Amino acid sequence: MKHLKSLSYMIAQLAVDLLIITGSLFLGYIIRLAADEKSSSLASYAPAFFIAIPILLVSYVFFFFLTRAFKIYWPFASVRDLVAVSICPVGAYLVAFLFGLILSNRLPFSVYLMGLMASAILIALFRVMLRVSGKKGAKTGPSQDTSGNVMIVGAGETGNYLLHEFRNNPAYAETSVVCLVDDDPMKQGKRVYGVPVVGTVSDIPAAVEKYSVSLIVFAITQCSASRRAEILSECTKTGREVRSVPAMSKLIDGKVSANTLRNVNIEDLLGRDPIRINRQQLGDSVKDKVVMVTGGGGSIGSELCRQIATFAPKKLVIVDIYENNAYDIQNELKRNHPDLSLDVRIASVRDVDKMERLFEELRPQVIFHAAAHKHVPLMEDSPDEAVKNNVFGTLNVVRMADRFRAERFVMISTDKAVNPTNVMGATKRVCEMIVQSYDEYSETEFVTVRFGNVLGSNGSVIPLFKKQIENGGPVTVTHPDIIRYFMTIPEAVSLVLQAASTAKGGEIFVLDMGKPVKILDLAENLIRLSGFTPGKDIEIKFTGLRPGEKLYEELLMDEEGLQATENELIHIGKQIEINYQEFYGKLSELRHAASEGGDVVKLLHETVPTFKTPEEVNAAGIKSE
Repeated sequence: MKHLKSLSYMIAQLAVDLLIITGSLFLGYIIRLAADEKSSSLASYAPAFFIAIPILLVSYVFFFFLTRAFKIYWPFASVRDLVAVSICPVGAYLVAFLFGLILSNRLPFSVYLMGLMASAILIALFRVMLRVSGKKGAKTGPSQDTSGNVMIVGAGETGNYLLHEFRNNPAYAETSVVCLVDDDPMKQGKRVYGVPVVGTVSDIPAAVEKYSVSLIVFAITQCSASRRAEILSECTKTGREVRSVPAMSKLIDGKVSANTLRNVNIEDLLGRDPIRINRQQLGDSVKDKVVMVTGGGGSIGSELCRQIATFAPKKLVIVDIYENNAYDIQNELKRNHPDLSLDVRIASVRDVDKMERLFEELRPQVIFHAAAHKHVPLMEDSPDEAVKNNVFGTLNVVRMADRFRAERFVMISTDKAVNPTNVMGATKRVCEMIVQSYDEYSETEFVTVRFGNVLGSNGSVIPLFKKQIENGGPVTVTHPDIIRYFMTIPEAVSLVLQAASTAKGGEIFVLDMGKPVKILDLAENLIRLSGFTPGKDIEIKFTGLRPGEKLYEELLMDEEGLQATENELIHIGKQIEINYQEFYGKLSELRHAASEGGDVVKLLHETVPTFKTPEEVNAAGIKSE
C-alpha cells in the first residue's frame, strides 16, 4: 500500500511537471512571435515546435530520474532539494535547443529562454505549494496520536539542527517536535522554526504533560558532566523515552544528526567529566615491554589488557584461572590487534610453583596484579579461601616479581581495604601491606592503586539490578541510605595506567571517585531507563545490610594523608609504618590457619589493626551495617 501511494505521488509530480514544460514552451512561442511584427505566421514555426516538444518531454523525464527528484518528500524538503529539481528543466531545454541546432529546424533562441524561465519558476512554485500544503497537513502541535510528540532540551545550535532534521528527514515523518526547553532567558517565549521554547529545565515535567510528549531528546553537546547528569535525571523521572546526542568529546567529526542519537545509559547519570590522561607518558611505561596481567580475564583485568594492547607492548601475558574469560579476551585482542604478541596462560596465582615457572620463562617487566576474590558476602562465608587467594596469591606474585627483577608491580586494591569491616576488605589491606613491605628493599617498584566500585563489573550491582528488572522485579537494595563511589571500568583502568606510569615505588595511589551515589537512586534510575516506573511497575525491596557491608566506604584511612599529583583525579596516600617482623609472623600464622581450618578472621583482625568485625561495629554503634 505504501509503495502504491509513493508511486502515485511520483506520477502526479511528473505529470504536472510535463504539463508545465509543454505550456511554458508554448507560452514562450506565443509571446516571442506575437512581439515580432516581421515574423512569419505562427504556422511557419509549427514544425520546429512539434519537434521540440517530444525532445523536451523525453529529456525532462531523463533528468527527473537522473537527479532522483522523485525521491524528494516535499513537505520536508530543503533549498538544496529545490536546486536539484531546477536542474531538470535546465537540462531538458538545453537538450531541445541542441537538437534543434543539429536538425537545423529550431525555434528562435528567445522562445527556449522564455520557456525555460517560465517552466523553472512554475515548477519551483509547484514544489513550494507541495511543501506548504504538506506542512499544513503535518503535525505542528500536540497530536491526538501522541506516539510521535518530541521535546528537545536545548534550543542552541544543536537543538536547532536536530529540529530541522526531524522536520526534513522522511525517516521522521511520523514525529513532530512540539516544544523546546532552554535555561537561557533570552530564548524564553521565542519560536524556533515555529516551535515554541516553553520554559527551562525545571519546567520539563509540566511541559511533558501539557504537550503530550512521548520522546525527550537531550541536545546539549557542550555541558559539564554533572549538569548533564542533573538534566538527564529530570528527563528520566518523567517516565518518557529519553535519547541524547553524545557529548562533544565523543563525537568523531563534531557533527550531530538525528542518526547520532543514542539511548541514555546509567553512566550518563553519574555526572563524571571525561578522564584526561597523558598518553605519551602512559605509552612509554609499557611500550616494547613484556607486560603481565593477572586476573586478565576479569572485568578490570580484561580492560587493562585492552588498553595496554593499544600501546604496543613487546608481549602481553594474560594469566587467569578461569579459561572462559581468558578465551574471550584472547579472541577479542586477536581480532582487534592482529599484530599484538599475546600469550595467554591458565594458571592460579595460588600455585607458587606455576608462578615461578611462568616468571622464569616469560620474564615480565611490568605486572598488573588484578587476580582476587572480591565478593564481600561470599568471602564472609569462606574467609580461608579469601586469604589463600588474595593474600598468599598476591605474596606469590610479589615474590616472583622481586626475584626475577621486574621493573614495576602494580596491585589493584579497593576502598574496602580502608578501615575494613569485612574479610575481603581486610585481605586486600594485607595485600597492600605486603606490597609496601617489598618496596622497602626490592629493586622492583611496588605500588598500589585503590579505587571504589566500577559500573558493570562481574557480580556488581548494575548487572544484578538489570537481571531483576528483566524478571519483573523486585529490585533488591540492602538499605535506603547506602551509598557507594562509582566509576566506569575504562575510566578506572585509564587512571590505573596513568598512576602506574608515574610511580616511583611505595605509593598507594587513590583515585578520585567523584561524588558518592545512593544505591537507591541508582536502582530507580535503572528502572526508569528500562522503561518502567519505580514502585509501580517494578518494586524496590529493602533486604537489610549483609555481613561485612558498610553504609558508606572510605578511600583513605584516618592515619593517611593525601598528596596531590599532576593528575587531579589521582592522589597519593601516606603509608602507615609497619613492624615487618611482627607482620610476617602474623602472615605465617594466617597461612597455617587458612590451611588447617584455624580462626582466620581472628588472625586478620590481629594483622590489620583497623579491621573491625561486624560484631565490633554493631557493638560500637558505628554506622556501617
